[in-house]
Amino acid sequence: MAIDLAVIGGSGLYNFPGLENTSRHRIDTPFGEASGDVVTGDFAGRTVAFLARHGESHTVPPHRVNYRANLWALHSLGARKVVGVNAVGGIRSDMGPRVIVIPDQVIDYTHGRYTSFCDVEGAEVRHIDFSEPYTESLRRELIDAADRAGIAVIDGGCYGATQGPRLETRAEIARMKRDGCDLVGMTGMPEAVLARELDLDYACLALVANFAAGCGDEAEISIEEIFAHLAAATAEVPRILGVLLKG
Repeated sequence: MAIDLAVIGGSGLYNFPGLENTSRHRIDTPFGEASGDVVTGDFAGRTVAFLARHGESHTVPPHRVNYRANLWALHSLGARKVVGVNAVGGIRSDMGPRVIVIPDQVIDYTHGRYTSFCDVEGAEVRHIDFSEPYTESLRRELIDAADRAGIAVIDGGCYGATQGPRLETRAEIARMKRDGCDLVGMTGMPEAVLARELDLDYACLALVANFAAGCGDEAEISIEEIFAHLAAATAEVPRILGVLLKG
């Protein structure tokens, strides 16, 4: 199957609006079950594959996502370009709620996750170059598409990936800020590195749902507000990807 673009939906994006003539695919992988069925269909005149990272009912927490199975499933269907849509918190002052960021760097604070396809018996050990964790050509396509769609995005930024599912303490965010992180999320890794191991083009659309702890004016982060901001940012995703696909 020829897949023009694969999209992994994060919190708030459990199906792909506008996807037509859909088919569902339950893929058996050597790494167990993916988060759910891969849904393929037509969008903007091209073939798109969509997978909800947390399951279509948000039943899979970030530290339990089978990232290897998810990427393997998309790859086995013929995907070569993958856009990960990630809900994040903003650390940098200009990355507040409803802002869309296309990061160019990542720092991994997660633990206990399967981070490589190499750690199965008999697998080839690959020491991949991960200096630039996102595919620059795909990042540029997303930035250009957003510009042509009239949607403001921030080019670049460092995504700090934490374990979750809890939100971070003020002290943890202060440390991440000292480390150079601009955003904080729970699902950016190992997704990016697994895509690289499969030689997939991969880029991230980071949707800011809230300021991280200690970075905004709110005394406490409201889950209701988070999902309201996330819904507003998520609504822009099909417009960006539609322009990207039309070329």
